[in-house]
This record gives sequence, structure tokens and C-alpha cells, in this order.
Amino acid sequence: MKLTGAEIIIRTLIEQGVTDVFGYPGGQVINIYDALYKYSDEINHILTAHEQGAAHAADGYSRATGKVGVCIATSGPGATNLVTGIATAMLDSVPMVAITGNVPCSLIGKDSFQEIDITGITLPITKHNYFVNKIEDLADSIREAFAIAKSGRPGPVLVDVPKDVQVATYEFEPKGIVEKTPLPKANQEQIDEAIKLVNESKRPYIYIGGGAAGIGMGKQIVEFAEKIDACIGCTFMGLSTVDDGYERFLGMQGMHGHFASSIAQKHADLIIGVGVRFSDRATGNTAKFAKGTKIIQLDPDFAEINKNVNVDVGIVADVFDSFIRIAEGANEDKKPEWIAEIEALKQKEQEIADRAARLAGDRMTPRMVFDVINKHKLPRTITTTDVGQHQMWAAQYSTFDTARRFVSSGGLGTMGFGLGAAIGARVATNDPTLLITGDGSFGMNLNELATAVTYNIPLVIIIANNGVLGMVRQWQNLFFGKRFSNTVLNRKTDFVKLAEAFGAVGFRATNIEEFEDAFKKAITINGPVVIDTYIYKDEFVLPMLPPGGSVDDIITKIEEKNDGKD
Repeated sequence: MKLTGAEIIIRTLIEQGVTDVFGYPGGQVINIYDALYKYSDEINHILTAHEQGAAHAADGYSRATGKVGVCIATSGPGATNLVTGIATAMLDSVPMVAITGNVPCSLIGKDSFQEIDITGITLPITKHNYFVNKIEDLADSIREAFAIAKSGRPGPVLVDVPKDVQVATYEFEPKGIVEKTPLPKANQEQIDEAIKLVNESKRPYIYIGGGAAGIGMGKQIVEFAEKIDACIGCTFMGLSTVDDGYERFLGMQGMHGHFASSIAQKHADLIIGVGVRFSDRATGNTAKFAKGTKIIQLDPDFAEINKNVNVDVGIVADVFDSFIRIAEGANEDKKPEWIAEIEALKQKEQEIADRAARLAGDRMTPRMVFDVINKHKLPRTITTTDVGQHQMWAAQYSTFDTARRFVSSGGLGTMGFGLGAAIGARVATNDPTLLITGDGSFGMNLNELATAVTYNIPLVIIIANNGVLGMVRQWQNLFFGKRFSNTVLNRKTDFVKLAEAFGAVGFRATNIEEFEDAFKKAITINGPVVIDTYIYKDEFVLPMLPPGGSVDDIITKIEEKNDGKD
């Protein structure tokens, strides 16, 4: 059948199993939006308040499901507004396809109104991108974009389509959903090297990252840990892969990781890295990281092997297959001394937490807030976050009952990510969804509250309102002589009235009793709810590795806080 280029775009998206897209119309995509109108019974479009919100929504949609998220924007500023969202997806290996319009081919390179070289701009932050200047290439370019986005190490792909290609007509031949390109299998020699290290190990530490989370390896990781008597730690991106209640799981390690998890990794004689990149947030000073410890690294991306730390066995292959083969070949072995050491570390971590609680007194602390959330939140709840102190508290204290329940910007650390991502996650799954944000981050893209209200998307938005840019202020407090340069917000925004102005419900919580009451009400409301939650301005995220430091320098307590003037 003969279709316009715009219709081919939408028909190809439907062919690839896309049911929801996020975007914002404009002059150079008006034909695409006309096609969306025509096929609105087969594909749902969410109109966001800003193109950045559309990109974050597509990202959150993908993280919550594993599907390829899709966003659409017009040329010029519409396309450039996607850039932060595309980069966010790239740094966290999230499969996404961004479709942009552009001026007609005859006007390309002539500084036409709203012309931009978006493929040039996004080349460093996409796995691949396409400038489609021939309609006969259009459908297959989109299909290739989907295949690339979800194959190997996932990531975003951009497809830029000039206006004349959207208007032209061409014969469209439907095809099936494109499959991932199969990953190579590891050779047996590498597997045997890894098995040898596992069998020789007396203190094994299974270290899981976003690559493990993305392919749902929780069950296999737990079984392997039981077999070899290992403990399990994770990166920030590895959260929700393994049930938090599992006794061998120590939680996140690294700059703001759990004490037991970070120290156990230091004491391990073998680190089995599954889909981890050993980023600076995880390792601290790489010269001091894992000295004398053997390391196995499983990753589909060759560039990650030995990039940040040198490893003893680096396997670039199908991670799931490699892990299963290593697990099957390893000897079953009990290590009571290692398990006893782990239990002692867990006890020490509890003592640190108890001491912090005593020092806080009656003040509402982040831990108290998350205790309430964990107690009352509904099954299968997705927790999304923005970036800052609240993000680390969410990572430290949230509990997850199944995979893909944690949605947050790890690599790029994008303030303003959370609300769009929460919208995308809720649209994708219809599961209960929370947004944990800060007053600084929420101010970045709070316009997307209009989107949530317009589409009556149930979200519980918890603002950790401390009146400051908390994470930067924490650094200023600890390492810059308490010179609080431009981190005190001094804003007069009333978030309860703001929520009501958008058409949402607003609550204010100044103590834990008010918060618990508000949260219990919020989870019953069929629509977006904002809870403005007051947090002490100098509440620290601890533990913390100082910049340039290592786990040897871990900070677990602060003797003095700034209670004076800002």
C-alpha cells in the first residue's frame, strides 16, 4: 500500500509493537502528528509540557519495561530540547528511539527557520543516528533504529526526517518486529579461567550493575550466591535486581553506598562484576580500588573491559550465558568465616544507623520518611527519583519487591529527570509510581505536573524540601569551609498551592506523623499528589567516600553540623 512518509513512520512504529509515544508537535512534524491522528486507535500519544519531558518519559517507559521508549519532536529547538534526555539514556544504556522532523532537503544547510543539524549534535550521545533524505529508506531506517537501540549494550538512536520526505509517498510493506542482534557466546577457555578464580576464592563478592538489572538476572544471581557462599553488592544502577530482603544482599556500594557493602567489597578476594562499568562513583580512587583482589568482569561492551580498572578475566559476550556457564561450572562451597565477617559488617552498619537516629532526636529524618514509605506503599510500586541527596536516600533506604522498580538517572545525573520518567513509567506499567525529588530538582521540570494532571496519571510526588541544593551544600559543608555559595535557594514557592494551581492535590508534612497521614491518603487518590516534606537543611547523605578517596577514607558520621546562619 502507498503511504506518505509520515504515515510510514507511524505504521512502522505500530509494526514494532509501540503502543505509546511522548512528544510535542511543531511545524516540521505536523504531518507526523496528522498521521498520529489517523492511527490514534492503534497508538497513544502523550503530549508533554516540554520536549525534555518527552525524552525523560520515553526513558522512564523503557526502564520500567525493557521496551524501546519513543519520543517525537520538531526541528530546531524542539530537537535540541531532547538532547539532555537522549544523553541521560545513553549514559545509562536505555533503549530509546527519538524521531525528529527537519526542514525540507532543499533547505538543508541554508540556515532555514528552525533548521538544526541534530544528527551532528547527537552523534556523541547516541548509539547511532539517521538523516533520512530518501523516502524509500524510511521504514527500514526506523526498523534498524529499533534493532540497534535494543541490541548489545542498549542505548538511544535518533532518526531525523526532513519535511519533504514526510510528505512524499511510497509503497509500504509491513514486516515483523525486529529482533535483537544475538550476542556472541564466550569461548570456553575464558569461562574456565573464571571458574578457576571462583573455585579458588575464599571471600567472593558478586557485584551487579545496570547490565544485570536490564536482563533480569536476579534469580540466577541469588542461586549462584547460595552455591558459592558469596555476598552480593550492587551499583546504583543495579538496584532492584535482587530483593532487598535477601540476607546475602548488602545493597549499593560506592560513594554513598551501604557501609557493609563497601567494606565487604574491600575485604573480598574475588569480585565477580556482572554488567558493571566500575565508574568513579563506585570505585573512588582507582589506584586504591580492590588492591590484591581478583576481578572477573562480564559485559557485552568491549570498551568497558579494563577501561576504569584492570581485571583478571574480562569476558565480552552474552552476559546471561556467560554467568550461567560460570555458575554451573563452579564448585559448591561453604565459607562460614566469610559469612561470619559479613554478618559482623551488617551489625556494624546497624550500629551506625542507630547512632544517627539518636543524634537526630525528634527531627523528621530521611530514614524515617522511607520507613513510612516502605511500610505503606502498594505492591509492585515503582520508585523514580530526581538527582541529589534525596536520590541517594532513596537508593539507600527504599525496598523493592521485584525487578525494574527503581528508575533514576545514574550516569549523567540529570536534575529534572524524575517527573517525566515517573509519567513514562506509570503509562508503561499502570503500576503504583512514586517520585522522590528535592525542591531544587523539582523546580527544573515541574511543568510536567500539567501533563500528569491533564492525563490524570496517578503519581505520588514527595518533595524532600530542605530549602537548599543539598548535595552541593554537603560538599561545601565538608570540604569548602562551609562557604555556602549559591546553594541556599531562599525561594518562597508554596508547593501545596502550586500543586493545587496545576489541578493536583497537595499536602504539607512538617513532622513524621503528618507525613504518614499524607502518604496513606496519597496512595488512595486517583491522580497526581504532591507531598511537600520538610527536611533539615544540613541532613547529610552518609556513608560517603570523599572526593579522590577510597573506602579506607569512608565517612560514617559527622561530629558537627552547621546550625548557625547560612
